[in-house]
Amino acid sequence: MSDKRQRARVQGSWAKQSPKPSGQTGIALKNNQPVNAAATVGSWGFDNEKTPKAFEFHQPAKPVREVPPERVIEQAGEYDISYGPSGVSRLRLLPGFLSTEEADWMFSKLLAELPWSQKTNYREGEAYEEPRLTCWYGELPYTYGRSTMPSNSQWHPVLETLRTAVEQATGCAFNSLLCNLYRDGHDSIGWHSDDEASLGAKPTIASLSLGDTRVFSLRKQPPPEENGDYTYVERIRVPLTHGALLLMEGATQDDWQHRVAKEYHDRGPRINLTFRTIYPEPEGHRPGTKMRFTEKKT
Repeated sequence: MSDKRQRARVQGSWAKQSPKPSGQTGIALKNNQPVNAAATVGSWGFDNEKTPKAFEFHQPAKPVREVPPERVIEQAGEYDISYGPSGVSRLRLLPGFLSTEEADWMFSKLLAELPWSQKTNYREGEAYEEPRLTCWYGELPYTYGRSTMPSNSQWHPVLETLRTAVEQATGCAFNSLLCNLYRDGHDSIGWHSDDEASLGAKPTIASLSLGDTRVFSLRKQPPPEENGDYTYVERIRVPLTHGALLLMEGATQDDWQHRVAKEYHDRGPRINLTFRTIYPEPEGHRPGTKMRFTEKKT
């Protein structure tokens, strides 16, 4: 009885195992026949393994390249950021162009009184709503992407005052203005150049910032042999503060791109006023044509 009780404690099996065949401990059975241990080892090829060759160093086919560190521009001054291939590209930064009191008052007026609207644009044939609000002032319409902003000669008095101040400070004349409103850190504008043919060759653009600080980024256009790869290009970061004025001059629109990226932490609204000079669209070309395309076709 005690033997039966012991066997009953083991669920689904017998308490005592069948004895293993003598002389075959640890060797698997195949078709109930013992497998030769030496044959098993040989079947995996362990006994035929050759000693690996010593490590040989081979020079990389391509030289190792480092990504250039991003340059930061924060202090007032004139900066020649590159000298080619289209010529000298230059930035001029004037932090505190407007006093805090002036900037505060103008920001509140423009935020409340300009005719802000969200523009529909097109990318690869697909329509999308721009992640910011805009309005346009100028005697001529302005086309970028595949969307046109109609002419608007009724300048807001604050904008007229600012245009005069910017022209006096820079020695440049401007006949038009694109206004951008970034409502929070999620509003943005992607990489682009202001190189439409209607802006003329090597345009000067004056950018006045009001409101919360946003980072203005630039990256150099890669040379043709890079096939559009921006990995190793020069990059610049400019934090644009309340009341700061930034000028882009020379070949900046030919040789560089710029953007205001999304920021994933709290950012208040920011108004960006970009003063520029616009010309009639080149004859025979679709509005919004890029300057490079126009030059190739003429």
